[in-house]
Amino acid sequence: MDITTVTSYRAARTRADLALAPGEVVMAGGTWIMSEPQPHTTGFVDLTTLGWPDVEVTDEGLRIGATCTIARLLAWVEREAPAAWTSLALARPSADALLASFKIWNTATVGGNVCQAFAAGAMIAFLSTLDATALIWTPDGGERRIAVAELVIDNAATSLERGEVVRALDVPLAALASRVGLQKIALAELGRSGAVVTARVDPDGSSVFVVTAAVRRPRVLRFARVPGAGELRDAVASATDFYTDPLGSADWRRGVSVVLAERLRAGFVREAHEGAA
Repeated sequence: MDITTVTSYRAARTRADLALAPGEVVMAGGTWIMSEPQPHTTGFVDLTTLGWPDVEVTDEGLRIGATCTIARLLAWVEREAPAAWTSLALARPSADALLASFKIWNTATVGGNVCQAFAAGAMIAFLSTLDATALIWTPDGGERRIAVAELVIDNAATSLERGEVVRALDVPLAALASRVGLQKIALAELGRSGAVVTARVDPDGSSVFVVTAAVRRPRVLRFARVPGAGELRDAVASATDFYTDPLGSADWRRGVSVVLAERLRAGFVREAHEGAA
């Protein structure tokens, strides 16, 4: 796509370079921003030149740089991640849920997928399930943190103010050694997901189920244990922001989300029984 309104490009080298002039926007991989007209944008400020590390292991857990590409994250998870961090097995099916080819993975960034905030944002599902927080740089030189699940406030909308930049996504250590799963469905075989349900079960038996794609923002459901079928069904179905668009009706999305969640729940219960046998 020719973005005919853009007349300037700046490569950010320091945090001071992130001060935006009128009409400027920050850009990482650019796979979305270059895919359709941007009539109000006159300049790009490139984040990828800041040299942020892609992946860092810290005392608190895992830090994913906002400019880390999806391909780089997958490569690290599959070749370098600690074996005990079983929750990272969710990265591959989450990436596979993206309506994008593997070629796009080499350019599209984890932070970009989060900041785009589409209801079917696969990295949003992945990070919300692992209780990740976003580290945000504010224009005044400060920073703030917010859960990824709370950063997204609507389909294609976040709580970011103009001039705020997501620096990194932090996954806490406590969420990295869990059992995880993902179930998804779309009306078309290669279409955008109409509903995605992800889940994790922690070593202490507590569980988290997350509904995305079917609702306008992530719905995170927490339980002290793996819930019963009825309890989970009621929790999933009670969401008020299932929506209708050409890819599915709200009622269909509600119904299939319940089914997908039950598949995950039943799988966890079956694994527990097999482990105890």
